[in-house]
Amino acid sequence: MRRTFKYRLYPSGQQAQVLEVQLAEACRLYNAALQERRDAWRMGRVSLNYYHQANQLKEIRAAGDLGLANYSACQDVLRRVDKSFQAFFRRVKTGQKAGFPRFKSRRRFDSYTFPAYGDGCKLRDNGKLYVQGVSEIKVKLHRPLEGQVKTVALKRECSRWYACFSVEVATPEPLPATGAVTGIDVGLESFAVLSDGTVVENPRHYRQAQARLRRAQRKVARREKGSHRRRKAVGALQRVHQQVKNQRSDFHHQASRKLVNAYDLIAVEDLNIKGLAKSRWKGIPKSVNDAGWGVFLAKLSYKAESAGTMLVKVNPNGTSQRCPCGAAVSKVLSQRWHQCPACGLSVSRDHASALEILRLGLSLREITWPGGASVSREAVCFS
Repeated sequence: MRRTFKYRLYPSGQQAQVLEVQLAEACRLYNAALQERRDAWRMGRVSLNYYHQANQLKEIRAAGDLGLANYSACQDVLRRVDKSFQAFFRRVKTGQKAGFPRFKSRRRFDSYTFPAYGDGCKLRDNGKLYVQGVSEIKVKLHRPLEGQVKTVALKRECSRWYACFSVEVATPEPLPATGAVTGIDVGLESFAVLSDGTVVENPRHYRQAQARLRRAQRKVARREKGSHRRRKAVGALQRVHQQVKNQRSDFHHQASRKLVNAYDLIAVEDLNIKGLAKSRWKGIPKSVNDAGWGVFLAKLSYKAESAGTMLVKVNPNGTSQRCPCGAAVSKVLSQRWHQCPACGLSVSRDHASALEILRLGLSLREITWPGGASVSREAVCFS
């Protein structure tokens, strides 16, 4: 299986300038390849592909018209252009919103890749990263690099540089079985409620950073467009957004790891998160995006797969309007307590939803269990 290890780079001032130049050259090559394809189509010629353009690289580099040092990195830029067009034609065929490939600004083109490890980019024995045309760069190896390295991508984020190593690792051994199962009801008042009543508080990183974001955005608005001071203000604003992103990602990693380590089966709702993020209710889209349910569930999914934990997605329809006993208990959104007249269950609304999600998850496990066990009669309820 493939994994990516991301490490912070600490280039000197001169090395940072060379990295910026190489990135700008990769962007220029991308735009030139895109322009050549557009011109060929307008002139009625046969559509160009990757091989047509890659065959011109030697001639272009020999003429000194390309400053990107590594030949394989140049080929990878052309592959990126080819993938953009392949995705465009696929969307056209399926009737989706096509979105023709667009030119990239050098400020929005933030990475280039060495597709073969050791060809232009390699870790030295002294712990530094050698990059062709740049020399050795100090790298912070905060965790060991495991597996066989396949590719290395150099990425710029908020004027900082990172090295992303894509490695091939052996399938990890599953974690020891705990025999515990749980259902998770994600929400906005609390980030998640488990079927055993455990509440995971919602940190609301974005809302806590709104004052700093407002001041940073105000500085950007007051600077003259195109000026050096505006670029500095934009960089400061980007760093605040990056800090919020890192805080949210760290919270998701820790929460998902604790769940995977503690349970053998985790049941979650198969939510339409994009639809919820477009809600017209005041404050709901901001809160949904701030919680980051989609990223959390993605992290939970790959961690569960690596640990041998079963992750079950259930139909979310009616999970808050039913009791785990199967009785219908209608509630409006303002009602935050669940009181079942049939079985007498009296818990919070989110706790009852988590119990119902777990019940549905267990029923789906019985359907897909290798032993072929039959479905519990009381568990089949999706309406």
